Order: sequence, then structure tokens, then C-alpha cells
Amino acid sequence: MKLLLIEDDPAMQATLQRALGRRQIDVRLCGDGAQALAQWQQLRPDVVALDLSLPGRDGLQVLADARAGGLHTPVLLLTARGTVGDRVLGLNAGADDYLPKPFDLDELEARLRALRRRQAGAAEPWPEVGGLRLEPDSGAVYLRGEVLELTPREAALLRALMARPGHAVAKDRLLALVFPGQCDVQADAVEVVAYRLRKKLAGSGASLVTLRGLGYLLKAPPA
Repeated sequence: MKLLLIEDDPAMQATLQRALGRRQIDVRLCGDGAQALAQWQQLRPDVVALDLSLPGRDGLQVLADARAGGLHTPVLLLTARGTVGDRVLGLNAGADDYLPKPFDLDELEARLRALRRRQAGAAEPWPEVGGLRLEPDSGAVYLRGEVLELTPREAALLRALMARPGHAVAKDRLLALVFPGQCDVQADAVEVVAYRLRKKLAGSGASLVTLRGLGYLLKAPPA
């Protein structure tokens, strides 16, 4: 898969190019909004990951110009703008999905590949663990067909664990996902969210397991 990453932070460019390259994703880089459209037209990538805050031209304008110019490449917005209004503007401008910063690398890869499969016309399976099912497009979690009522922090924690069922997810990574941009939050705040979430998972067949010194994992029931 060929990805065009339109992002002006050199450190993030290097990190994502290296990390995604190890996962067989060919990452091409663009750090300037004014040059983004030309590179997009030239490279014809499979997927575009687009930051909203860019020098030269805002990401929303780049996206609007691309759609107006007939470029239908799937677009994943990467944004530190946390408001619903900004995300709605991006989706209305033609984005296919969005991922707020900071994000988990596994979730980024999963969303990129889902967009690629959707573009190719393949049906996208919904991750399931026991009686839990995640709808990637909306982020909603269902328990045996019924929407599971979760707070935003509980939902963020559960989505991160469902992305890697049976695998440990470090507490510091979960802290960044559950409390994005809140540097003053203590690490044990994740434990409080996990405690509440564990009670809501009762009867689902899945169990939230604490790994002392490592983090948490979501364990599926035995087959």
C-alpha cells in the first residue's frame, strides 16, 4: 500500500515512515500544504493521511481542492484539534475517517488498511471479542447486538484494547489515548477507568486483565 503522509512535523514524519515501513506500507512525505495537491496528483497514492494544521495551506483547503479536482483517494485526517466541529468540517469537506492525536500506531495502521480495503470494494469485518463487537466507522461498541453505554474515556480504553485482543497494551499508551493532551493526569487514572469498564463488561464473555507493571489486555473467552 502506498501512503501519502501530509504532515509538517519532521519528527512525526520520520517516526511514521520508519514504523509503517516495517509494516509494508510505502510512506511518501509532504510537509507543506501549498505543495500537497501537486504531490497528491503526481503520486496517486492508495490512501492519504492528512494533518489539518499545515504551513502554506490549511489541510481542509487541501482536501476541498483535491475533491474538487476529482481526486477520490481515501483520506484519513490526523488532527490535534479536539472539537467535534473541526471533525465535522473535515468529514463534510470529503474526508473518509479521522484519528485524533496522539494516536496508537496499531489503530492508525488498522484504519489505513480499512480505508484501502473499502476503496477496493472489500467488506470490512468488525472486530469481535466474545460478545463484544466494534464498528470501526463510528467507534461504537455493541454487546450482543445492543449498543454498550460507555463514557468517552471508557470507550477510548475499550477501543484500544479491542484493536489488539489478547495482547498487552502499555499503561502509558493507554493514558495518552484515554486522556489525550492532559499532561497533568497521573498514570493511575487509567486504573479508575479500567475498574469502571470491567464492571460494564460483565457477562460479555470478554475479560479485562491487569498485567502488573505492563498494562492491560482484553481476553476472549476460551473457544
